[in-house]
Amino acid sequence: MGTRVHYPEEVKWQAVELKLQGMSNKAIMKQLGIKNVSQIKVWKKWHDEGQTHRFSQPVGKQYTYGKGPAGLSEKEALKQENKQLKAQLEILKKYQEIERSWSHKSLYK
Repeated sequence: MGTRVHYPEEVKWQAVELKLQGMSNKAIMKQLGIKNVSQIKVWKKWHDEGQTHRFSQPVGKQYTYGKGPAGLSEKEALKQENKQLKAQLEILKKYQEIERSWSHKSLYK
């Protein structure tokens, strides 16, 4: 695996701006010295999804801005836990339903 290249935040913004103006990826790579075309695609995706805070993330680290239990307020953490528990409950209900249908079918064999 090659070494990771860190591009300054300004380069990321310039690449996205040039892409929005219709410039080709190859031309952007040449002008800004970007080594891999996928880098431009990722930055453009982050821009389109409103995740521009990720432009300043450290090299090689997944950005956890406001994610996970450590980044949430108590209220948000409780909401997330509630959502997870509801999903687990739905899965258990579906499992019970399937189990009942299997036992019902075996009675009529």
